[in-house]
Amino acid sequence: MKLLILDAGHCLSLALAREANRRSDTELVIEAGLALAPGWLEEIAPDALVIPPLAQPISAEPAAVAAHAEAVEAWLEACQQTHVPLVWCVSDQLYEDGSDEPIDEHMIPAPRDESLRRLILTGDRIREQYSRHLIVRLGPLFALEGAEAWLSELLDSLMAGDEVRVAEDVVFCPTSADAAAMALLGMLHQLHCGADAWGAYHLAGTEPVSAYTFASMVRTQLATRLEGLGERVELGQLKALNHHHGQPLRRVLNCRRVLEAFGVHQKPWRLEIGRMLDAWCHARAEEPA
Repeated sequence: MKLLILDAGHCLSLALAREANRRSDTELVIEAGLALAPGWLEEIAPDALVIPPLAQPISAEPAAVAAHAEAVEAWLEACQQTHVPLVWCVSDQLYEDGSDEPIDEHMIPAPRDESLRRLILTGDRIREQYSRHLIVRLGPLFALEGAEAWLSELLDSLMAGDEVRVAEDVVFCPTSADAAAMALLGMLHQLHCGADAWGAYHLAGTEPVSAYTFASMVRTQLATRLEGLGERVELGQLKALNHHHGQPLRRVLNCRRVLEAFGVHQKPWRLEIGRMLDAWCHARAEEPA
């Protein structure tokens, strides 16, 4: 199976590359950006096109959100013309107001923010105009490298002794970029082999948690590992932020459908964090003195 992956520096694109390198049944063609060159899709002839999510669309500049939406729609037209399946990954932040209950796939986001609504229009076009699509809604991605990796940025700030300001009243399911990549490849291989399971899916980690609690756990585990390495580092402190006036905003994705359709189980984020911190510490120990 050959896949075309856009936005080469994105943490999800890098995770897909790592996962594909461990397999003998997947070939990747990775493009640096999102721009569509005329005739290029026909030339590459991939079995699917994968577009990583625009991370943090709530805080992104409106022009950046509009550019992302326009790029996705241009690729949609190209996929329609060439019959190449389209996979568009989107942030859970499109559920701007969250929900007291886990959010099912059939619940189309209805944000108030104008920029977020622009992304919803793109999703509507995909659903209405092209049946061979996956819209994959992801929790906040974390990884050790790549754009929007979150964990690497958090580690850099803590190691530099900087104060890290994180929300205490926003609850979500942190999602390992590596686990998301493994799941996406598994889903695409099943579709490539004839599974008729196109549509929208939620893909996130287990155990809802606030951003502050997530960062606190990372800081604690990092301190423990550094102590085990014999290092004395004054890690940066965490500062809890509250934006929702005593009522936490919950953005918890119900990932039942991806289990029923593809057999994909979500990986606990705590286990993924532990694995990544072990890898980070091993690489640090291997660095020349």
